[in-house]
Amino acid sequence: MGRKSTIHRLAPETKSYIEAMLATGAQTLDELIADLQERFPAEARAGGLPSRSALHRYGSKLDRRLAAIKASTEAARMISEHAGDSQDARSEALTALVQTELFEAILNLQEADDPDHDAGERVGMLSAAAKNIATLTRSSVNLKKFQAEVAEAARKKAFAEAAQQAAETAKQQGLSKTGVEALRAAILGAL
Repeated sequence: MGRKSTIHRLAPETKSYIEAMLATGAQTLDELIADLQERFPAEARAGGLPSRSALHRYGSKLDRRLAAIKASTEAARMISEHAGDSQDARSEALTALVQTELFEAILNLQEADDPDHDAGERVGMLSAAAKNIATLTRSSVNLKKFQAEVAEAARKKAFAEAAQQAAETAKQQGLSKTGVEALRAAILGAL
């Protein structure tokens, strides 16, 4: 494994500043380097500030992460706007989205030869992902159970309303009380 990026070795304050500046895109890389040299002169003198290429690599990774967060947020917003919530369809869609993202992240982690993560870190990240997947799977199972209960309750309600309507119509048409009860029992028996 390669060594850690110079950005990961910086003081947290410096790293946070770099991340904020890269995220806003307010400066070119050359402007950012000049700004860092002015803002953090002690680190600049010690040769601890990142190079232009290190900033570019880190900025590219940060851009991918921000794009993924933005896409997930947009997808969640669209799901929220377009999905009814009687069966918690939004949660189902979000669970599927998270499952997809976790699966892709695990594949990327397995395929990546990222010098920023040693083998121990990779194992720890996979372990954390596995724990989150287990939680997500339990959530998915509970969601399916909830959806089945909602569907069953809706089905029972529909049959009860149909039985009531049929009984009222049959009664108006002159069906005997025994006939109305038999009709109602036949409809409700379909449950």
